[in-house]
Amino acid sequence: MKILVIEDNTKLANSLKRGLEQENYAVDLLFDGESGERRLKTRRDIYDLVILDVMLPGKNGVAVCAAWRADNIITPVLMLTSRDTTEDKVLGLDSGADDYLIKPFEFTELLARIRALSRRPQTSQSESLLVGPLILNNAKKQLTLGGQPLNLTLRELRLLEYFMRHPGQVLSRDQILAAVWDFSFDSFSNVVDVHIKNLRKKLGDYGKNLQTVRGLGYRLEF
Repeated sequence: MKILVIEDNTKLANSLKRGLEQENYAVDLLFDGESGERRLKTRRDIYDLVILDVMLPGKNGVAVCAAWRADNIITPVLMLTSRDTTEDKVLGLDSGADDYLIKPFEFTELLARIRALSRRPQTSQSESLLVGPLILNNAKKQLTLGGQPLNLTLRELRLLEYFMRHPGQVLSRDQILAAVWDFSFDSFSNVVDVHIKNLRKKLGDYGKNLQTVRGLGYRLEF
């Protein structure tokens, strides 16, 4: 699960990143509202959840969330705020937030809220993805190839899912790194190439369908 945290308190933001990564989430940090709004609008397909502070420089979280919803972005949003009046809660939820957590909070409660939001169905994602002989059951995160289960690591599964959501599209290494790894990951690393190689082996005869487009990136084509 990949989470975008938008929080201008750097101490809290870094603490959240460390804690969430220890729970095996991938986390990106941003520190102002305008950057957060742009990031999700241009990368709407890579985040499973946004943790959004209300009081942000540039543009507050309520306005940012409202702009996302107006742009038909349905990524779950968990708002963080020190304001605890009923009016503030209503304002946040009316802007399109899915949940609202008052500061200060226990990290265990944050984790529980994240788990609850991750269980909610997202209408933008169908129950199953079907590309050629590949079928991915989103609910169970189970992948079959020609009707047979395919044993992949979690990272390989995320990588193949990303290709399946963009069939026939050339995806650059930077796009893949952003979607499957952290933005902070070294873009000159060969981690993508290594995982592509391993994925091709596991796809067997269909490995050739995960094509290299010289100078541009990779493409899943059936």
